[in-house]
Amino acid sequence: MITLYGTSGSRANRCLWVLEELGLEYEHAPIGFGADCRSPDYLRINPNGHIPSLDDHGTILWESVAINLYLADKYGADPFWPSNREMRGKCYQWSLWGVNEIEPRVQALMAHRIYNPPERRDPEADNRALGELKGSFRILDDHLRQSEYLVGDAFTVADANVASIARALVLTLKIDLSESPAAREWLSRCLGREGYQRVLRMK
Repeated sequence: MITLYGTSGSRANRCLWVLEELGLEYEHAPIGFGADCRSPDYLRINPNGHIPSLDDHGTILWESVAINLYLADKYGADPFWPSNREMRGKCYQWSLWGVNEIEPRVQALMAHRIYNPPERRDPEADNRALGELKGSFRILDDHLRQSEYLVGDAFTVADANVASIARALVLTLKIDLSESPAAREWLSRCLGREGYQRVLRMK
């Protein structure tokens, strides 16, 4: 049995998406933050006390992007997990790019617009994160003017990884992406997929 631990409102969202895209049978244990993550039973699965975690027939993995790359490698087929080694390399590249270039800025914007109490919200930090994000999106936009998806013209695990990071920009933060039209259209295509729409209905 494959079990994915973590509420869909967390980074488990991206792992649930990949499980859906792969059409795998799995159990979803929608544990949340806080006490759920600190229980002795869960700490035996992930001693960090974070979500998500994956139990694939006894193989335990943490870290959402690592989980997704593992799932794609083990269960995926071309084009979602490309048969070409060089294209798989691009899947690694774009997935890690999303983690390093997009996610920290999204987290900063979420903190200074939503999560932090008003007295701890820093407009300068917010503006800095937004400016850095726009720079990253220009790179993404330039790339997506040349191809429909991140690795050629088919949806891959890289698209799921990066779009799952960027989703908060449009779904929660309502950031204007009009300066990056190719990236905006790509994100809309990705989030409109049936697999992701099913995840939106999960706990």
